[in-house]
Amino acid sequence: MIKDLEVILSEGESYTVEFKERADKSLPSEVCAFANASGGRVFIGVDDHGKVNGADVSNAARSRIQDAINQIEPHLNVNIEIIDNLIVVAVPEGTRKPYSCSRGFYLRSGPNSQKLERNSIIEFFQSEGRIRFDEIVRDDLPINERFNESAYKRYIKLAKISEVLDKEAILKNLNCAGLIGKKLYFTNAGALFFRTNDEDLIFRHAGIVCALYKGTDKAYVLDAKELEGDIVSNVDDAILFLKKHLRLSFKIETLKRENVLELPEDALREAVVNAVCHRDYFEKGVRVMIEIYDDRVDIVSPGGVCKGITAENFGTVSIARNSVLASMLYRIGYIEQMGTGIMRMKNAAKEAEVSEPEFELSGFFKVTFKRNTAIQSTVSIETHSKLIRNPIDTPSTLSDRTSAIITYLERHEKVTAPEIAALFGVTGSWARTVLRKMTNDGVIEKVGNTRYAYYVLKS
Repeated sequence: MIKDLEVILSEGESYTVEFKERADKSLPSEVCAFANASGGRVFIGVDDHGKVNGADVSNAARSRIQDAINQIEPHLNVNIEIIDNLIVVAVPEGTRKPYSCSRGFYLRSGPNSQKLERNSIIEFFQSEGRIRFDEIVRDDLPINERFNESAYKRYIKLAKISEVLDKEAILKNLNCAGLIGKKLYFTNAGALFFRTNDEDLIFRHAGIVCALYKGTDKAYVLDAKELEGDIVSNVDDAILFLKKHLRLSFKIETLKRENVLELPEDALREAVVNAVCHRDYFEKGVRVMIEIYDDRVDIVSPGGVCKGITAENFGTVSIARNSVLASMLYRIGYIEQMGTGIMRMKNAAKEAEVSEPEFELSGFFKVTFKRNTAIQSTVSIETHSKLIRNPIDTPSTLSDRTSAIITYLERHEKVTAPEIAALFGVTGSWARTVLRKMTNDGVIEKVGNTRYAYYVLKS
């Protein structure tokens, strides 16, 4: 148990773990939240950062804790034990949900406890009372088969979990693995994060489809990509796809230049993570879609919002459909405090001086970012906070052509002569001539000497 305690303290709070410095009046609500979710443990005598300060472990203190928990209705049996100078309250998943305390109804959502109105929580359990997808232990997915070691190490590093700790203990405490008999198997959450899934169809629906269209409908597809890796890789690759195809500008303030995406990256990332985290994974016929049109970007996830979230409380109430996934993403900073995502998208849009995102809540959950169709593809240099727009039209002068190619390379890292010809609508000979001059001038450098050669900015 001491070894497990060290692991838990190093990993921090989660969907099933809560730290409290003392047994205060909020303890019953934390216990209530665990009972309404999947159970968990409250460690009393530990601060929010996992530092052990100790607690009053006398019989009188234990009696006060039990009296406080007895106020929960319906009655709930918990286990209270002492570990060194800590009190650990082990809360089982309740069998008579929903539970309430004197402060109201609470539900564990990721690493936080959310207060809900009784009608909302009843609706939630009526619609979401089935076994949660991310918690299911898969007896067909042993962790020793197709374990993605690189994804695991990257996650451990991002979450700042010590690698000297036992891997199986970490996976169990993250709710990414569970025992069946004496053998350890992935939960669905664990498989989505730490299993190599791109060679089978088990989790194909859990990927992301990215598409770039010409115009404002789906008639002409210019580029498309299917992302079928682990969740963290899918999110990162989706953002790269968006950055590749959205206009890039830069602003100059004094002597420093800053690249600026036409839509705020923070808002886009929030929308992508939200789609992956809160989609309905029981819907196996559809995937998260990221669609770029001339006038907008749509990010669509299956399942709509959870029951209990209405148009009136949307953006202020958080109910995590997949609480283990939410907790995992919270640990690595991909989501912040639960329930703040919608406001963060709006604030990022406001700060970037673009239109606020629009939301559709029924059926599918859709976030739409409007693009500024009035922005022209011209090249100009202005000081201070003026933007230099990304050129796509054919530049008229050699200087403009050079600037256009430099800007393209800042956005895409490399380019070939045929790509320049296609982008600017010119001949291959024209493209090679300009690229040759830029190479001779020391602006770019050529990589390779065959017809597969490409060009990069010279470092």
